[in-house]
Amino acid sequence: MNEYKKLFRSFIYAFEGIGYVIKNERNFRIHLSCIIYMFSILLFSDWFTLSRTDYAVLLVISAVVLSLEIVNTAVENAVNLYGEKYTEFGKIAKDAGAGAVLIAAIFAVLTGIAILFQPDAFINMFMYFKSHPLMLILLLLSIIPMTLFIFWGNPFRKRK
Repeated sequence: MNEYKKLFRSFIYAFEGIGYVIKNERNFRIHLSCIIYMFSILLFSDWFTLSRTDYAVLLVISAVVLSLEIVNTAVENAVNLYGEKYTEFGKIAKDAGAGAVLIAAIFAVLTGIAILFQPDAFINMFMYFKSHPLMLILLLLSIIPMTLFIFWGNPFRKRK
């Protein structure tokens, strides 16, 4: 029974780590917001024609970007734990972590373009919003809370 408790705790710790980056890391919230919008449009509309493989690729590349953001946060905090004093090795570790996230994000965008570049889908989307202006207004209004989420994050955390 003790092994099950340890396993359960490991999941709790993992979710706490995810919660930490959601609350404290703006770049993670930016990536997460883009992913939410992309999959919302893909799942709740029929504008794009995607295979199961296309969805799988989009899911994997999204997971890679979010995972690397979490790893980058872990690296930054580990370097900071060592000391607040500037060191060249600390700078290299932090810059390399950020570089890994940047490379993944660039390739995620390129992957998205390769899969989602469907001119007919964008024409259909435009025509839909042209004939349903209330839906366009709702979409635009959804940007307000998402922007607050991105830039404010956890309103209860102490600002540095």
